[in-house]
Amino acid sequence: MILHCVFCQFDEAASRVEREDVLKALAEFSRSLDGVLAFDWGPNRDFERKSQAYSDGFVIRFSDRAALERYAEHPTHQQLGAQLCALCVGGGDGIAVFDLEIP
Repeated sequence: MILHCVFCQFDEAASRVEREDVLKALAEFSRSLDGVLAFDWGPNRDFERKSQAYSDGFVIRFSDRAALERYAEHPTHQQLGAQLCALCVGGGDGIAVFDLEIP
């Protein structure tokens, strides 16, 4: 299984509605794909005060690497990813991604 973790440093000019709209669209799209086991998203509560720059994030559970690759190459993902980048500080530089391979 692949755990795809994405953390967003949204620009202050991006409204809460814009942020939630793109995350909801990503969730809806992702859940429609074969090999996607779960999509969870929400605000960063940063209880340990270690990731203050990142206000929101999401995690997608993929059955395997092939499912992640289908997601990454899909035109809808690319379109929504561009929208997400446009809302973040420095575009894509305002997004951190971790892909964890879970045995």
